[in-house]
Amino acid sequence: MSPGSRREPFFRHPAQVVAFAFAAAGAIGTVLLMLPTSRAGEGGAPFVTALFTATSAVCVTGLTVVDTAAYWTVPGQAIILALIQVGGFGIMTLASLIALFLSRRMGLRTRLTAAAETRSVGLGDVRRVLRGVFLITVVVESAIAVVLTLRFRAEYDDTWGTAAWHGLFHAVSAFNNAGFALFSDNLMGFLGDGFVLMPISVAIIIGGLGFPVLMELLRTRQPRTWSLHTRLTLLMTVVLLVGGTAFITLAEWGNPGTLGPFDPLGKLLGGWFHAVQPRTAGFNAWDYGVATDETLLGTIMLMFIGGGSAGTAGGLKVTTFIVLFFVIVAEVRGDDDVIAFDRRIEHRVVRQAITVALLGVAAVIGGTMVLTELTDLPFRDVLFETTSAFATVGLSTGITPKIGDPGQFVLVALMFLGRLGPITLVSALALRERNRRYRYPEGAPLIG
Repeated sequence: MSPGSRREPFFRHPAQVVAFAFAAAGAIGTVLLMLPTSRAGEGGAPFVTALFTATSAVCVTGLTVVDTAAYWTVPGQAIILALIQVGGFGIMTLASLIALFLSRRMGLRTRLTAAAETRSVGLGDVRRVLRGVFLITVVVESAIAVVLTLRFRAEYDDTWGTAAWHGLFHAVSAFNNAGFALFSDNLMGFLGDGFVLMPISVAIIIGGLGFPVLMELLRTRQPRTWSLHTRLTLLMTVVLLVGGTAFITLAEWGNPGTLGPFDPLGKLLGGWFHAVQPRTAGFNAWDYGVATDETLLGTIMLMFIGGGSAGTAGGLKVTTFIVLFFVIVAEVRGDDDVIAFDRRIEHRVVRQAITVALLGVAAVIGGTMVLTELTDLPFRDVLFETTSAFATVGLSTGITPKIGDPGQFVLVALMFLGRLGPITLVSALALRERNRRYRYPEGAPLIG
């Protein structure tokens, strides 16, 4: 075969592999959920219901149009659980491997910088990444499943089989930041139970930190040796958790539909749990339809920011957000360089952060405009819903089943875009980077 007649590879970019893999998983899940054995009622699930549920599961979102506990049989619930596991494991693995792939495509100087700043995926090997993600997943999910199983068995009179299934399902759903629950009211029946809410919160936080951060924390506990990525991720995680807990607790303190009936310790537990969920887990222990406007607005902001990179969380990502914060600081101070923890952030990273943030804002605004035209639902509920879908959170004020088939297709697109968009976009930008041999004359348009 002559060189000119050689066929081009089907996938010429890692972003294509990621998108195809998740689309294929969603398609297979849709077909399986349409089988009569997956649905508790007669016949199989309608196509739109199966598609929406499969996409929500594989994108580890948690939005639902039907009651997961009542609508799906145990085999159907097992399919949803498998999709959640595939989606969460796939995101952590693929994001880490893309970082590894990109580091090897860059120049030597950039590769050495990447190796110093993302030690767990910089110049490592593929097998180490896969083994690390697998071990972390198994250990965390197993430990949380045991704790929840014992609690469900001891306190809620579940049989050992039911308790074990509930414990396993919610442990996997929590670690993968999915938000699916096997109770008709999600977790509203456990609002005052710290033995259920705290293990789930811990699993959510661990999964949302991201594989590079987890591997570095396991390797060393000395903060002065941590990479810039780990420092930024941990700093923003603490700030958002503490600040979110304080804000939501105060906003809901006297609300009779949420925290009002509880004592101060119960209020603090409820505020903490609902500050963790926008990271982007999607469990709810109260009805967001009766939450205050302040809580909904604060939750929208937390959902949009999201969690850590190369983890199971969605959203803009905390590192993107804090890089933009340091950009503002540098501009206000008149600095030429963006500095964070005595490290100069590359202009390439700054441009990527701005691009991801602006496209994320455009996706949320665009989705909100479309759903506003398609439905007569309140604007605040629609904005909450679209942000939740794009950030793959899964929280809702209860309007998801009311949106209708066209609106559900919009949410499916937002979930898919939000889950894969940041990863594919950043990898595409990095691979397209090139140095021009010439520079255009400067221009200075007026700003502000």
